[in-house]
Amino acid sequence: MQSTENTIFDAAQDSRVKAASKWEMPDTLLLIFFIGILATLLTYVIPSGSFDTDTVSYIVDGVEKSRDVIDPSSFAYALTEAGEKVYGSVGFFTGGGNLGLMNFPFEGLVSGSKWGAAIGVIMFMLLIGGAFGIVTRTGTIDRGIHRLIEHTQGSEKLFIPILFFFFSLGGAVFGMGEEAIAFALIIVPLMVRMGYDGVTTVMVTYVATQIGFASSWMNPFSVVVAQGLAGVPVMSGSGFRMIMWAGFTLVGILFTYAYARRIKQKPESSYSYNSDVHFRDADTDNTGSTVWSLGDTLVMLSLVAVMVWVVWGVVQYQWYLPEIASQFFTLGFIVGIIGVVFRLNDMTANDAATAFREGAASMIAPALLVGFAKGVLMILGGGSEDPNTLNTILHNFGALLSGFPGWLSAWLMYVFQSVFNFFVTSGSGQAALTMPLMAPLADISGVTRQVAVLAFQLGDGFTNLIVPTSAPLMATLGVCRIDWRDWARFIWRFVLLLFVISSVLVVGSHLAGFA
Repeated sequence: MQSTENTIFDAAQDSRVKAASKWEMPDTLLLIFFIGILATLLTYVIPSGSFDTDTVSYIVDGVEKSRDVIDPSSFAYALTEAGEKVYGSVGFFTGGGNLGLMNFPFEGLVSGSKWGAAIGVIMFMLLIGGAFGIVTRTGTIDRGIHRLIEHTQGSEKLFIPILFFFFSLGGAVFGMGEEAIAFALIIVPLMVRMGYDGVTTVMVTYVATQIGFASSWMNPFSVVVAQGLAGVPVMSGSGFRMIMWAGFTLVGILFTYAYARRIKQKPESSYSYNSDVHFRDADTDNTGSTVWSLGDTLVMLSLVAVMVWVVWGVVQYQWYLPEIASQFFTLGFIVGIIGVVFRLNDMTANDAATAFREGAASMIAPALLVGFAKGVLMILGGGSEDPNTLNTILHNFGALLSGFPGWLSAWLMYVFQSVFNFFVTSGSGQAALTMPLMAPLADISGVTRQVAVLAFQLGDGFTNLIVPTSAPLMATLGVCRIDWRDWARFIWRFVLLLFVISSVLVVGSHLAGFA
């Protein structure tokens, strides 16, 4: 009898194990849709509210800047004629171009302008994908990688700290973020051929820029805007922030290097091992000539020239998506001509056109994710001046903060900024929404406004490493062919580490009277 019971128990246990083994994490697109459903439900339980806006001015490098910000004392719930609170109550479907649960993917995809998410980012991705499709078709990148590996045997490990340092510096100095997408396109095949993986590529490019972005002393899109809006002297506290940036950059380099070293020793342990097959196959299937030619030199010179030109334009003239996309489209056009003239990989004009289409097509999947994520934010009212759910969330949390001790209020400010970044991933946009509220709350709670700015910049930057609503993150993962689910399984440890360090810094800065 006992034996029979054990047999039944074992069979049931085996059944449960088999059932569990069949479960897999939902696709990223499904995850975002589920979040959309949750956001829709929130519009039924959280009433809509609104703030009045004011235009404030601040000085940056001797130049007066202005920005529209909320008036934190002006919050009011939307009310019916009977005085009852109004709820957003997003429906299943809404006609007339309005927003419903089944409308949010389309509305998200076409939202924004050429200057930002989502349509601007999507078009940017399609154009650079097409341009680099032409560059890849010439075979120059493959031949260049082989030559580079041959000449750097034993010293290739230096690439990781050097690349991480410069991308972090770019994030700190001029708010580099979207620009990392194009660089990742070039670097990922190199990393995979050198025995690393796509994850390492994202770490030394996009992640590095966000480390610099979050810990910067002069980022024009984050700390500078936040200080101006909070009434703190712009660029004040730079000495502390420079040390903080160096420390976070070192942590990022060490974490990335430790992971890359493990992957070098055991490639199968890579979180992107399956998706990296595309780049590994490109190496083994390359049947073109391995002889370096004048055409290859011209392609590489064009590539370097455009990269330098784009960085200069961003720093000197604050170029953004439209200008940068145009430069890379020009790169694709020039490289296509070079490829045809020099017959690189027997390339013809039709081959160049096909390569452009195929390169752009490879961006469709991440572009959809960008649009879906933007649609989720729109459900809550993100970006809308009408009364919405997001305003109420912001107001209620602000009211909650005023009742805690100073050190706890400072830490909760950091936690709030980290969570709020899921809804508003734009640094300057989040600053405009939250700093006019957090600055006076800091005064009430006994927290210096400098610490409030610190809580903002750390919370705004580091969660960009994991939230699927970050368009640059999803685009970078897309060009490296990494599924967000695999990325999340890897990066959560690093995000947790940054969260702990940042928490200590924010609380410590408050206790030290950082002002």
